[in-house]
Amino acid sequence: MRSFDFAPLYRSTVGFDRLANAMDRALTNDVSANGYPPYNIEKSGDDEYRISIAVAGFSDDELSIEMRDHQLFVSAKKAEVEDAPEVTFLHRGIAARAFEKRFQLADHVRAVGARTENGILHVELLREVPESLKPRQIKIAQNGKTIEGKGAPEKAAKA
Repeated sequence: MRSFDFAPLYRSTVGFDRLANAMDRALTNDVSANGYPPYNIEKSGDDEYRISIAVAGFSDDELSIEMRDHQLFVSAKKAEVEDAPEVTFLHRGIAARAFEKRFQLADHVRAVGARTENGILHVELLREVPESLKPRQIKIAQNGKTIEGKGAPEKAAKA
């Protein structure tokens, strides 16, 4: 396994610590151990995304979706059934074990809805960039006038 030292990045940049932390988390997570349940990440528009997770065998009450610290947490835990008759499985191919999936979300991305359909949980995400961060056109001053209508300070005439 490779190890990267991000200390030089922390020393020479300001405000990028979240990026370095995200890269560190991505590089240290074992991707092969995180295969259950299978999921898709889809882009359905310029600012619209959807995460689809296979949740066969779970009811809506057994699923939990939570957002905190720029992360989306999806978890499921099978409810205990105490009065069920003893069942012997000859083959158990539908895994209904508890899980927790974490998805790192970019700035200004939030979950706007979720639904289950045919054993798939769909979580709809939307990126909403604030007006103050959207690109805007800056007008160029003409004839020495600035945007406020004031000209450049004139030099005092020497007598």
